[in-house]
Amino acid sequence: MLSFTTNQVPRIVSGPGRSAELGAIVAGLAGEGACVLLVADNGLGALGLTSHVAEALKSGGHRVITHDAILSDPKEPCIVAAVEEARTEGVEAVVCLGGGSALDAGKLIAAMIGAKGRLEDYRLAANALPVARVPLVCVPTTAGTGSEATAVSVISDAAGTKYWYWAPALKPDVALLDARLTTGLPPQLTAACGVDAIVHAMEAATGRSAFAENSRVCHEAIRLATSHIDRAVAEPDDLEARGAMLLAATWAGVGIDNAGTGMAHNIAHALASLVPIHHGRAVAIGMSASLGWSMEGHEKDWSEVARAFGCAHYGELPMAFSGLVRRLGIRLSLAADTNRIPPERLAAQMAAAQNAPMRAASRREVTDEDLLLLAERTLGFS
Repeated sequence: MLSFTTNQVPRIVSGPGRSAELGAIVAGLAGEGACVLLVADNGLGALGLTSHVAEALKSGGHRVITHDAILSDPKEPCIVAAVEEARTEGVEAVVCLGGGSALDAGKLIAAMIGAKGRLEDYRLAANALPVARVPLVCVPTTAGTGSEATAVSVISDAAGTKYWYWAPALKPDVALLDARLTTGLPPQLTAACGVDAIVHAMEAATGRSAFAENSRVCHEAIRLATSHIDRAVAEPDDLEARGAMLLAATWAGVGIDNAGTGMAHNIAHALASLVPIHHGRAVAIGMSASLGWSMEGHEKDWSEVARAFGCAHYGELPMAFSGLVRRLGIRLSLAADTNRIPPERLAAQMAAAQNAPMRAASRREVTDEDLLLLAERTLGFS
C-alpha cells in the first residue's frame, strides 16, 4: 500500500447558480446575522457580480461590508487597510469574490483579523499565522489560480516584489464554484487563467514533492482543462465548458497545495517583479521557456502529463503546450512590453529568496547557470 499524506481540501459547492446559497453557507459557518466582509475584485462591480453576491448574503440575514478595492497583484498596504476596517466593523466572516488576486487578498485578510504584529512579519512563513480565524468562503470568478483550494496567498510589497504567505489559516472553509459568475470573463483572460491552471497541474505532477495519488488529481485537471478551454474561450456562455474549467482549476489548486509549483512559476514571479504582466501570461511564458529543460532526463515523470495532454509520446509535449498557448492567442514575446531586460537581471530575480521554494521544488536540480539559460530562453521569444 502506498504511503502518503494529503492536505485538507475545502468543502466544494459546485454548480451553476449556487452562489444564491451563500447566505445559508455563511450562516452555517458563522451563525445567523453575521457581519460579513465581502472582499471583491475592483472590476466586478460594473458586471453586477459584487451586488449579486452581496444580495445573496443579505438575503440570508447578514450585515455586509463590501471592500471592492482589490486590484491585480494586490499590495500589502491594501491588506493592512482592509484588516483595520474588518476589526473596526467587528467582521465575523470573510467572503472572497474574484480572481486569484481577490482570493489571495481575502484569505490573508481573514487570517490577519485575529493576528498580532505587522503583516510583513508573516512573509515566507517567517512567523506562524494564528490557526484560528473567522470563517472563510472563496468564490472564484476566473478559472486559473486555484486559490480557493490552497493554504497560500501571494501578495506584493509596496514596491511590487511578490511574497508568499503559507499557513493552515489561509485554507478556505468552502470553495463555491458557480459557472454563471465566470461568463463575463473576456476571452483573453479566460485563456491566460486556464493556462495557469494547466501549468499548476503539470508542475505539481512532476515536481520533487509529487506523489502518485496527488498526481492523479493533477492529470484529471489537465484532461478537463485541455478538453474544454477552447470552447470556454470561443463560447463564453457555455456553462458546461466554464464549469469544467472551474473544476480543473480547483483540482489543480489541490495539486499545488500538496506538491507545489516549479520553474515556470519561478520565472513568472521573477518576471512580474520586473515588468507589469498578467500572471497567466507570465506562467505561459515561463513554462514555454522551461518545459523542454525540465523534461530532460525525467521521461517517467512527464509521460503521464503528456498522455493527459493527449500526446502519443511524451516528447510531443513541448510542441503541444506551445501550440495550445499560441492557439489561444497568448503572446510569448516580451519585446512590446518593456525595454530589453538583461538575462542576468532576470536570473538574479529567479535566484531571490522569495522565489527559492519554486526553484527547490523542481525535480531537476537548478544551478545558477541553468537560471541564466532559462532567463535567456524566456527573453528570447520573438
